[in-house]
Amino acid sequence: MSTRMEDRELTWYEGIKDALPTFIGYMSIGIAAGIVGASSNFSVLEIGLLSALVYAGAAQFIIFALLVQGTPISVIVFTTFIVNLRHLLMSMTLAPVLTKYSLLKNIGIGALLTDETFGVAVTRMAKKEPINDRWMYGLNLSAYAGWIMASVLGATAGKWISNPKAFGLDFALTAMFVALLVLQLQNLKESRLKLYLTLILYTAILMFILSMFVSISIAVLLSTIIAAAIGAVMDR
Repeated sequence: MSTRMEDRELTWYEGIKDALPTFIGYMSIGIAAGIVGASSNFSVLEIGLLSALVYAGAAQFIIFALLVQGTPISVIVFTTFIVNLRHLLMSMTLAPVLTKYSLLKNIGIGALLTDETFGVAVTRMAKKEPINDRWMYGLNLSAYAGWIMASVLGATAGKWISNPKAFGLDFALTAMFVALLVLQLQNLKESRLKLYLTLILYTAILMFILSMFVSISIAVLLSTIIAAAIGAVMDR
């Protein structure tokens, strides 16, 4: 029975169906991103292109803020690179089950991978359920289309919302990641939950200490990297 399940070829449609919760989530966060972008004096076209070409929610919120402040392009590119560096680890996690596909297909899958679609894929892997290239493309492209549509809708609506912070829209992405964290913690064993909560505490302490010597943005990056390294050693 398990062998037949592993050999079964998943379809695009199944990937699209599994992407539905992500698609719905992206509609809300994408609209918020579009509104924030519009309030930062970006045009609908610029926001749409940014969503299509960068396709990274956290990075887009950061780019809006940095460009408004007149930050040099080199700093923006480097910051975006650091923020999205986690995608390297996510892609490496999925790589072993996708090695049978061509390099071009893997590039396409990796380029559209996000935290949420990775979560859907890795959950199937944890349940010993199969994934394949068609399923991944259905999953990724559905989420991609949803994000672009939502960003454009938000950019259009943003013309009538001068201060998105008054509605808490600038906190929308952070709220989504907090919700994802809570959902992950709920399904953990007690020993692993203690480990992760300890690492979160380490991160907060390191962030506080490092912020006395460097900027808060650098402190966040350094404390996260150090805590992740500690976690890798403790988790073995």
